[in-house]
Amino acid sequence: MSRTPLSLVQFGIAGLVIILLLSHAIAPTGLSESSPAVDPVKTAAVAQTVPQTTVPESRAEMQLSFSPLVKQTSGAVVNVYAEKTVRQRSPFAGDPFLEQFFGQRMPNRSEKQSSLGSGVIVREDGTVVTNNHVIDGADDIKVALADGREFASTVVMKDERLDLAVLKIKGNGPFKVLPLGDSDKVEVGDLVLAIGNPFGVGQTVTSGIVSALARNQVTEGSDFSFFIQTDASINPGNSGGALIDMRGRLIGINTAIFSRGGGSNGIGFAIPANLVKVFVESAMGGGGKFARPYIGASFEPVTAEVAEALGLPRPRGALVTSVVEGGPAEKAGLKPGEVVLAVNGVEVEHPDALGYRLTTIGVGRTAQLQVSDNGREREMSLALEQAPEVPKRDARLLEGRSPLAGATVANLSPRVSEELRLPGRIRGVAITQLADGSPAARLGFAPRDIIVAINGVDIESSADLEKIVRAGASLWRIEIERDGQRIRQFFR
Repeated sequence: MSRTPLSLVQFGIAGLVIILLLSHAIAPTGLSESSPAVDPVKTAAVAQTVPQTTVPESRAEMQLSFSPLVKQTSGAVVNVYAEKTVRQRSPFAGDPFLEQFFGQRMPNRSEKQSSLGSGVIVREDGTVVTNNHVIDGADDIKVALADGREFASTVVMKDERLDLAVLKIKGNGPFKVLPLGDSDKVEVGDLVLAIGNPFGVGQTVTSGIVSALARNQVTEGSDFSFFIQTDASINPGNSGGALIDMRGRLIGINTAIFSRGGGSNGIGFAIPANLVKVFVESAMGGGGKFARPYIGASFEPVTAEVAEALGLPRPRGALVTSVVEGGPAEKAGLKPGEVVLAVNGVEVEHPDALGYRLTTIGVGRTAQLQVSDNGREREMSLALEQAPEVPKRDARLLEGRSPLAGATVANLSPRVSEELRLPGRIRGVAITQLADGSPAARLGFAPRDIIVAINGVDIESSADLEKIVRAGASLWRIEIERDGQRIRQFFR
């Protein structure tokens, strides 16, 4: 059978199809004729910006370590040994009959109690920062360096409410120091190391990250709370130790853990370095007491309901609830119902954060406040002053045969009220201290109790109170104010 030759038209169509097929095969995969041309320079640039996950390719990469950082910083972290004498009273003390027969068999005894913590050297002259609860009540304090040397030390300044203390090593320097970092630049997720002496086993280093910032309501009895939270393991004995960043700077003093069993659960808290810096500067300036800025106002957190009522986009800031007449807040123009949103351009999350920001600025300086008044924002300048002591405290120890024997009382002033955490009260007489085992302590009186009246006589001053106590009485009717409540008690 003979084949019919292709016509010129058929031959042309076939050739065109072959050419199209060949051109498609030669073109780069994934590109059509309408696709733009590929720029090799741009392609290389994109490839460099995309992170590549690779396995370690050398022994050096497999041996990355915190060791150089630990060697650089650990010498400035010390162990703090505190020892105090505790006097145990006989259970028959104060009872003439029982004391006569049993007092000799069970006399008052004394025993030594020791505590262990950590500390950080922040000055070459041997200035050490630690927690107040590590050395509170101690009669003898020793500091042990990482190289094994031990030195006696003295307390320069301590503050129970901040839980900070500054010690001075009795020895010749210079000592290795840990530089203070800027804790305001710390961010959640930053790598950190915790150095201390957990459980007294010796200096230990743990690693972790910053888990959260501006944590409050962490410890009871503190002046305010503004902690760095970390998951680096912190245990008993780490208190007063260092929390450092990857540049070897101190960013916090480890102070508390969240634990149900006494060990680390991955939630630890540190006092920010910026507060430590102000505290050390105050200690070096003398005076023996840390001066807090006096605001002359009371604050509460902003709840979701309050934020909605005040026209705020979200609950944040410190709500002004009261302002003391003639105080710095009133002079600055702050009014009840307004909300402080920021201090010196830094947002304020809650009242504790406001207290922290003002304290780190320091007494004698001025703070710029950003305030919201029913949704309208404005700025004001607040002078940071030390609380005035008017009237004079005139502290007196009450003695004699009375229910208040052993109590130290003082006239209330803005400064004494601030020390006792009695906001807004500027008049009256309050108990500031109780002697251990005294009649006042045994009968249930407590520091911060305000003595309102005795036997129907209003108490105006500590001198008046001492005069009434010295006069004596067969029946005592004592009226006090405690945490805003009036309490009347009768004693014979």
